[in-house]
Parts: sequence; C-alpha cells; structure tokens
Amino acid sequence: MTAAGRSLAGKLLFLGTGTSVGVPVVGCDCAVCASADPRDKRLRTSVAVGLPGGTLLVDTTPDLRTQLLRAGIVRVEAVLFTHDHVDHVYGLDDVRPLCTWAGRAMPVYCEERVERRIRRAFDYAFETVPVPGGGIPKLTFERITTAPCEILGARVVPLRLRHGVFDVLGFRFGNLAYCTDTNHIPDETWPLLAGLDTLVLDCLRESRHPTHLSLSEALGVAARVGARRTLLVHMGHEIGHAAISAGLPPGVELAYDGLEVPLG
Repeated sequence: MTAAGRSLAGKLLFLGTGTSVGVPVVGCDCAVCASADPRDKRLRTSVAVGLPGGTLLVDTTPDLRTQLLRAGIVRVEAVLFTHDHVDHVYGLDDVRPLCTWAGRAMPVYCEERVERRIRRAFDYAFETVPVPGGGIPKLTFERITTAPCEILGARVVPLRLRHGVFDVLGFRFGNLAYCTDTNHIPDETWPLLAGLDTLVLDCLRESRHPTHLSLSEALGVAARVGARRTLLVHMGHEIGHAAISAGLPPGVELAYDGLEVPLG
C-alpha cells in the first residue's frame, strides 16, 4: 500500500531545473559543478503541478525516479509533455509503479509527434502480446493541440513555442505560465501570456544558443510579459546561482530544485 505522500494542491513544484545533461556535468570540475551550494545541483527540468484532480507531471526526465523519491510524491494522476526530446521523455518507464498503485493506465497528454516518439522509444509497452518477464508502463494517450483543454479538473492553455527548428509547447495554469525549452515566442502566443502572476522561463546560459534563450534574451521576454514574478529554468553549468542572482532585476529569480510556488 502506498504512503500518503506529499500534497501539492494549488502548487507547482520544480522537480528539476537543469539542462539536458544536468548539473554537475559528468567529468566537469568548473566552479558551478564543484559548488557546495545546493541550488547549483540541478536534475533535468520538469515540474509537478497540484490540480483539483490530483498531481500532474509535466515531462518525465531520465531523473524521474530520483525526483519523485526526493519530493515524496507517491501518486501521479496524469502526465503532460512539452515536447519529445530525450531529457523530457526518457524517464517515462518510471511511471510503472505509479500505474500499479493506481490500478489503471497512466493518462498521457501530448501532441502527435510526442506520441510517435514514445511509441518508438518504449515499443515494448505497446506489443500486441506482451513478452513475459519484466514490467511495462501502462499508458493511454490523450491528444492535445493548441486549444485550451481540461486536465484533472483544471483549464490548461497550451502555448506554442519554438525550440530552434522544433515546435514545442508551454502551458498556462491559471495565472502561471510554464515555458521551458524555447528561444522564440510566436506572435500568436504573446497575448496568452498577459496578466500573469508567475512566468517560468527557459534560460540556458549567458551566451546565445541556437535553441534556448540566453540570460539577456530571457530578461527581455520577462520585461515584455511583465509577470509579477519570473523564475528561470533549464540552466546549464555556466549559471552559478549566487553570482547570477546578485545581478538580476527585481521580480526575476533563478528557480532551483525543490522550489514550490503557488499557481496563483
């Protein structure tokens, strides 16, 4: 029987705030990778959101098992995907025990491209006749587009973003918008970011990058959106928490693993 676990009702929890290789980076001895500041220890970027119908995971990183154990999360009611890159999808097998405890398949909300990637990467989960031995994640797909939808009793507004040459999604939950993995916000998305209390925004490093916002670019987006609070995520080892935080304008902060914020 599962324990009671942690309640996230009305909150967003940062399970990870790091880039695709995490921080510290394997084999690196730079100042940030060697830092003793716990805010510089970053698992791959994902969040858990407490909605009326339960806990929603946004992305399933390769660190998912560690993230769930560290956060004390023992129940997840659904998974929502931003896009199909490895650092956001390849921990999906770790939902197996969650399916077992719930006694049902895990609802997976995603675009068609993400579903195709999941079906290729986890082909064993979709065999007509499962091979005996070893567990498989039980999944049921729910297709989403850029139209608002209801997930776990909450209205969710998908936000079209560009991630280099890729179309990806961010999401708005009430007055909080979650926009990781982007370097361009299309014209049609800007109006959907109006009136935010909290903006969670991609920020890989100080220098420019072909698929992620740099620090100066992220600050420009934050100023244009005008949210009361902007939290930067998907940070690499070029971003030292204490040093960069000291130079940020009012209302902009670096997120860190384990941070909780209200949905607004």
